[in-house]
Amino acid sequence: MASAAVIGNLTIPARPELVSAARSFVTKALGEDDPAADVAVLLVSETVTNAVLHSNSRRPGGTVTITAVDIDGGVRIEVADEGSEQSAPEVKGHGCVSGGHGLFLVQTLADQWGYVRHDYGTTVWFWLIRGRGYPALGDLPDGP
Repeated sequence: MASAAVIGNLTIPARPELVSAARSFVTKALGEDDPAADVAVLLVSETVTNAVLHSNSRRPGGTVTITAVDIDGGVRIEVADEGSEQSAPEVKGHGCVSGGHGLFLVQTLADQWGYVRHDYGTTVWFWLIRGRGYPALGDLPDGP
């Protein structure tokens, strides 16, 4: 059975100018020397931005909660928002499409990722192995 420990969590108003607070939180929670920190910061930036732009959290008073969990030799970052009746998280990997590549980055760089929709919102999560170094050559897609 895996042991897990919450490193920390942060709830922010769902406003674009506060995505930087999510990045700072992850940097502080993991520590700047953690080999997974840079990728975790990039991926939390993408997932929080998606929550701010595409979920019901963007409505007045909406929030996004970021949780960091130390589990199974890695770190799991969860981004919970207020969901959306209109859409579910979608990976857009086509290079000719402008914008919308945040979850493609998550899919490409995270060791595991997924999402859960529930009555009160959506949680997108990703898991990074601690100590392996990022990105590994195999993580990067082939060029055009």
